[in-house]
Amino acid sequence: MLPLFDLSLQLNNFPMKEAKSELRKIVAFSEKEHDVFIENKKQEIVHFHLQNNPFYRELVGSKNHKIWENLPVLNKQNLQKPLLERLSKNYSLKNSYINKTSGSSGTPFIFAQDKFCHALTWASNIYRFAWYEIDFNTSYQARFYGIPLDFIGNKKERFKDFLSHRFRFSIFDLSDAVLEGFLNHFRTKKFDYINGYTSSIVLFAKFLQKKNIVLSAICPSLKVCMVTSEMLFEEDKLLLEKQFGIPIVNEYGASELDLIAFQNKEGEWQVNSETLFVEILDENNRVVPNGTSGRIVITSLFNKAHPFIRYDIGDLGILDEKSTLQKPILKKLIGRTNDVAILPSGKKSPGLTFYYVTKSIIEDDGNVKEFLIKQTKIDTFEIEYVSETELNLEQIEKIEKAIEQYLEPNLKFIFIQKNSLERSNRGKLKQFTSML
Repeated sequence: MLPLFDLSLQLNNFPMKEAKSELRKIVAFSEKEHDVFIENKKQEIVHFHLQNNPFYRELVGSKNHKIWENLPVLNKQNLQKPLLERLSKNYSLKNSYINKTSGSSGTPFIFAQDKFCHALTWASNIYRFAWYEIDFNTSYQARFYGIPLDFIGNKKERFKDFLSHRFRFSIFDLSDAVLEGFLNHFRTKKFDYINGYTSSIVLFAKFLQKKNIVLSAICPSLKVCMVTSEMLFEEDKLLLEKQFGIPIVNEYGASELDLIAFQNKEGEWQVNSETLFVEILDENNRVVPNGTSGRIVITSLFNKAHPFIRYDIGDLGILDEKSTLQKPILKKLIGRTNDVAILPSGKKSPGLTFYYVTKSIIEDDGNVKEFLIKQTKIDTFEIEYVSETELNLEQIEKIEKAIEQYLEPNLKFIFIQKNSLERSNRGKLKQFTSML
C-alpha cells in the first residue's frame, strides 16, 4: 500500500524523515544523556523566544530568565490576542502550521507550530501507536470523532480521513438505530483499531452489552482501542475491554502541544518526555513533590513559531512517585481547573467528584446510558441523564446520601431525563460544568 499518510505530510512541507530521525535519537538516550538533553532544550527554547518573540519577551519582563522557576506561567488568557502578535520573527501564517484549540477549557484560541515541530508531533504519535502494532499508513482506523457539518469543512475532513486510512463514525447522533449502523460497518470492514472520544466509544460498548455482542468476534482484525479527550473511568475501561475483546489504551493530549501521556504496554500512563517537559505546580507556581496533585504545566521543547513555555493547560493531575525525568508517569488526571464546584460551606471540590459518586450509583441498574452535571447555584445541581426509564426515588436517595457523605449535606439536586445530551460542536461531552 502506498504510504499516503507520510506522503501527505511530506507534500505539505512537514519534514517527516528529519523528525523521525530526531525522535529516534532522543529515544536512544541513556537516562543521564536524557537529563542533559532536557536541560539544554529548556534553556535553548527560552533563549530563542526571548531573542525572537516580542510577545514572550514582554511576558518575561525583567525577571531573571536563567532561573527556570522565575519564568512566568503562561495561561490561556495570555493567548487571547491575535496570533500575528504572538508569532516569532521569520514565522508567518504561510510557513507555519496553524490550528485552533477545541475550547473544551472554555477558552479557545488559535496557535501555531513551526513545520519541524509539527512533524515531530506526528513522529511522536507514530512512535507511540507502534507500541500496539499500529501503522498510520496501513492500519485501518474506526474513528469516533465529530466532523464539520458545513460542505467544505466536511469534504476536507473526509479527504484527510482517506489519506489517513480511517473511516469516520459521526458521533452527533448516538441513538440505537445509528449504533446498529456502526455495528454493520464492523461486520463488513477490516478495522485494525478504534480511536476517538471516550464517551461515544463507551456508549457504543453499552449498546453491544445490551445485544450481548463482543466486537472482536464480529471484527477479528481489531487489535486495540485508543480513547482520548475525555476522562476514562476504571469501570468504563472494564466495560470496553469486555465488549470489545481488545486492549484499551488511554491517551491524553492537546492540539496545541502533542500527545502528553499515552498508556504503555505495562499499563502506565507514560508522559511524553521527548518533545515536552511536564511540571506539576501548586497555586503559587511552585513544583509539588511527585505523588501530590497540582496544575499540569507544560513546555513545548521544539516549537519556535509560538512559545508554549511553562504553559498552564488547565488540567489537574498527579505524577507517580516513581517518575524520572526520562520516564515520567502520570498517576492520575483529576480534571480541569475550571471545573471546580464551590459549595455553600466554602469548600472547593473538583466537579468530577460528583461524577464519580453519582456514576457508580446511577449505573447500578444498567439503565442510564450517560449523564452530565451542572452547578446552577451555590447549593443546586442539575443532573441530566439519558435513560429509558426515569430514576426512581430509591436511586435518587442513594445519590443524595453518597454526595452528603463525600461532600457536604443540604445540597439540592434536580434530575432531568433527556433523549440525548448536548455535545460541543466537535462532539465532546463536558461531564461537569459550573454555571456560577
